[in-house]
Amino acid sequence: MKKLVSVFFMSTLLCACNNENEKKEQIENDNVKFYSRVWEVAINEGRVNILDTAYAIDVVLHSVPEIKGKDSVKAYYANYVSGFSNREFIVKEIFAKGDKVVKYWQFKGLHSGTFFGIPATGKSVDVIGCTIAKVVAGKIVEEQDFFDNYAFLQQIGIIH
Repeated sequence: MKKLVSVFFMSTLLCACNNENEKKEQIENDNVKFYSRVWEVAINEGRVNILDTAYAIDVVLHSVPEIKGKDSVKAYYANYVSGFSNREFIVKEIFAKGDKVVKYWQFKGLHSGTFFGIPATGKSVDVIGCTIAKVVAGKIVEEQDFFDNYAFLQQIGIIH
């Protein structure tokens, strides 16, 4: 009888672990699909309104200066849409671990509009970068972008 109880207990424990791992893997897969879709729509399609539902109200974009709040972060990314035509945002690689999503990307475009107060230069940009995001309950709560700002500003002709 002891053996039967032990086998039952171990079977239950293994099933619980497998179910928990499957649930975690499903959340990670859902976060990757969600995050990829958000940037396809926001940048490539130019529909930044998707950020109204993608971001948590108190989202934080770790940049200099740090940007806090859904409306402020949405306005930040809207500059890329209004400042660049022929935009192409390419997700080269993306993966998730727990509530973190890491995206390796490339951004291309023509600086044809005002970008953070910088008048159009007519120059093309092509930069690569990486973003680490935290997604909780289907909302982006935190992001940090890493890319070569110096090269980016050189490409639009602000720095020589």
